[in-house]
Amino acid sequence: MAVTAVAPRPAQSHLTLQTLPIGPDTLAIRSQDWDRDRFDIEFALENGTTYNSFLIRGEKVALIDTSHEKFRQLYLDLVQGILNPAEINYLVVSHTEPDHSGLVKDLLELAPQITVVASKVAVQFLEDLVHRPFERQLVKNGDRLDLGKGHVLEFVSAPNLHWPDTILTYDHGTQILYTCDVFGMHYCDDFAWDEHPRLLQSDYKLYYDCLMGPNARSVLSALKRMEALPPIAAIATGHGPLLRHHLTDWVEQYRTWSLEQAKAERMVAVFYLSGYGQAESLAQAIARGILKTGTQAELVDLRLVDAHEVRELMSLAVGVVLGMPPQSGPDAAATQVLLKTLLAATHSKQSFGLFESGGEDDESVYLCRNTLQEIGAKEAFAPILLKQPPSEALLQLCEEAGTDLGQWLTRDRSIQQMKALDADLDRALGRISNGLYIITAQKGQAHSAMLASWVAQASSEPPGITLAVAKDRAIESFMQVGDTFVLNVLQEGNYQSLMRHFLKRFPPGADRFAGVKTYPAANGSPILADALAYLECRVVSRMETSDHWIVYSTLEKGRVSSLDALTAIHHRKVGNHY
Repeated sequence: MAVTAVAPRPAQSHLTLQTLPIGPDTLAIRSQDWDRDRFDIEFALENGTTYNSFLIRGEKVALIDTSHEKFRQLYLDLVQGILNPAEINYLVVSHTEPDHSGLVKDLLELAPQITVVASKVAVQFLEDLVHRPFERQLVKNGDRLDLGKGHVLEFVSAPNLHWPDTILTYDHGTQILYTCDVFGMHYCDDFAWDEHPRLLQSDYKLYYDCLMGPNARSVLSALKRMEALPPIAAIATGHGPLLRHHLTDWVEQYRTWSLEQAKAERMVAVFYLSGYGQAESLAQAIARGILKTGTQAELVDLRLVDAHEVRELMSLAVGVVLGMPPQSGPDAAATQVLLKTLLAATHSKQSFGLFESGGEDDESVYLCRNTLQEIGAKEAFAPILLKQPPSEALLQLCEEAGTDLGQWLTRDRSIQQMKALDADLDRALGRISNGLYIITAQKGQAHSAMLASWVAQASSEPPGITLAVAKDRAIESFMQVGDTFVLNVLQEGNYQSLMRHFLKRFPPGADRFAGVKTYPAANGSPILADALAYLECRVVSRMETSDHWIVYSTLEKGRVSSLDALTAIHHRKVGNHY
């Protein structure tokens, strides 16, 4: 049997370049990083990776993406060996992640005449990356660029795959779709195409899980836009082999995985206008509250989307939150169109919440509210009005409003989870009894409180306790590492009024201590005057479970008001709720 010897790669060749024609007038430039063993901090690599760039030479010349900065000299020497950089008319930037745009600045220094073609967001990012003036052409979904010789490039907006500025590029002349990260994988070898799918499958799935899976709904939106394109003969990815031999299989796997993930997740679209009033900070606070409930929150800056993208998001969202845009000024014309699009796309099965942005001339929150209520959408929280400057209390109100919205959207899931527990196990678990406590906390002007029973001593030196806090509880934000709070111990025979008070469902931003006698602890949190005892606590660490945070805290001070009294005990019969 004949044996063919393969010469080992010399040590210095761990970075190599491969070029090959992939269509008429079209060249692939693959920067091969053979030894890379980790990408970002997200996942380990077993087979290295590639950074793929493409050159299309019509009557005008376009380069699609560049390479990682570690290939600077190799890549630039190669490009200059293929053509004079002064001949390049356009640089299409699929997105601005450094592994694809790491040499944009270098290329523009060589060829300052190049026009950068990218999404509006990408150009904004590039301005901070390049630090020099450059020609630019902003493109959005459906825009075209004619290079001549039949090479008409059509752009497909694909935000959040996996960066907010991503576009795909379709060449009508070759029927090649350039997708950057989408459909890619970290896999480096000399086979430029997908001839051996079995070798690639595990890396393809790992790449999807780490980078695309968290944005499954955005993947589905991109796939839907791809369906509007003419036939696709090949997909030229930004990492790994190019896809041609098993194209349908690769695309359908993305569809299947994304549908499965999207069905398991609920998403709320939170719209705001950056740079206008306090819209961005309030939107972020609301989104934090939504995320606590296990519901996805997608922050959408009205400066960075078009009407088509708004309609796409509204078709996927189970809820919508809107910060009021301006009625007048330089942004008003564009935001008016988007507002009308949003309202027209809302339907009766969605929940909504509105907040004032605190700009100079907000749209009326009440007019929007009336329109949404006429559609039949359910209001999840009362409009948030800005009657005062931003404060901790206002941000707390926003976060609690987001939590209320998320809890409303997940109510059916919560009931199903309670019913899913085995009946015998449920009853046995319910026989674990605990004391009754009120947790109180204060940060600046914001304060919160919670009735608790899952509390236990956890250490004696230093003295410490653990308590379990549900992820969607408002007080969870007050129990980060380094925060302080008070554990108020309730007294047997004298706890009913306090328990009833703190069991109430408070609206967002409500004063939980109205009508309750308190005095401040040394750490600033309220002590309940009618508590049997109190302990001043400082959070040291947190451990995450499926639905609770286990918070370990050390004790700094404590006192008992009645030495002969006993702690109130909470007896349950089932374990699936408190």
